Amino acid sequence: MAHAYTPGLKVTDSTIVVKRRRLPILGEVLVNLGDTVTSETIVARTKIPGDPETVNVANLLGLDPADVPECMLKQVGDPVKKGEVIALKKSFFGLFKSTLESPIDGTVDNISPITGQITLRGPSIPIEIQAYIPGKVIEVIDREGVVIETPAALIQGIFGVGGERQGVLHMAVNDPAEVLTEDKITPDMKGKIIVGGSLCTIGAIKKADEVGVVGIVVGGIIDKDLVEFLGYDIGVAITGHEDIDLTIIMTEGFGQIRMAEKTFNLLKSLNGQVASINGATQIRAGVMRPEVIVALDEFKERHDEDAVGEGGMSVGTPIRIIREPYFGKLAVVEELPAELQQIESETKARVLVARLQDTGELVTVPRANVELIEE
Repeated sequence: MAHAYTPGLKVTDSTIVVKRRRLPILGEVLVNLGDTVTSETIVARTKIPGDPETVNVANLLGLDPADVPECMLKQVGDPVKKGEVIALKKSFFGLFKSTLESPIDGTVDNISPITGQITLRGPSIPIEIQAYIPGKVIEVIDREGVVIETPAALIQGIFGVGGERQGVLHMAVNDPAEVLTEDKITPDMKGKIIVGGSLCTIGAIKKADEVGVVGIVVGGIIDKDLVEFLGYDIGVAITGHEDIDLTIIMTEGFGQIRMAEKTFNLLKSLNGQVASINGATQIRAGVMRPEVIVALDEFKERHDEDAVGEGGMSVGTPIRIIREPYFGKLAVVEELPAELQQIESETKARVLVARLQDTGELVTVPRANVELIEE
């Protein structure tokens, strides 16, 4: 039987999740190997140097560049306050004085006798890295960060926006085909991650943002509604850094798409539990998927008879199509032709024949355009 390796979206009630938490520059690690952490635990911190600002002292005080260092009242490394006098020029035997005030709070970074300019650097920006998931520290990366491991239920989505957040999962609908509308959003959902069905309307997104919901997990969203909420069009390279207070994860794709039964039932079984979510998505090189993680007390061994073996794909394997014109569609593999076939781009590629779950239609798509729905 033909097999092909295809990366897939995980939807599982028990797996081992490992997260590497690293600082952008060297700093201080605050936890030790073997420590147990919560999702809010600060595991590492550092300071990023502030923005530099150049001041042309020679021009402003009418000095030769070589005379600037002796007119400085502050030296390299000294702190300065906005409005504080940092340079002084005396003339006519000290009878007349010209002064220069600092335009910012910060420190003196450089004094140049060649250009007559000085560089002031703004206050350092503190950076702290949270654990993101509760678990155990299994590795400490010196001055950089840690690796955390935990048994957890894991649900990966197909697309998302917004960064890392934590909250209690709350089922806002009773059926995977139900639409999450504005009237289903209530003030008591503040700080929670709410779960919808086939669609979340723009009204529901805005209401959720207003009441302080931290996350929405739903089958699909109309693309123009998401653009309206963000205020700009969405790039396809990578998401997750949007300046919003609400993380949104689509489990199926754009449009109104019934959430997969398995995904909905797993989320329903986790109702009321604290979850860590991240909408960051990268579809191309270095694939990254939005995720919902709920930590467990212990790992449950799985013995599913229908699980896909060795990361492969065979007839009967459930898949999701990740390219147009069937983007987000769930299907089952019907055939895996061994020979290369010509596709729309007029190149030849390995393809598969799949039966769409919603219509029963047989479609032929390149194998690179599908993902396994992994156990």
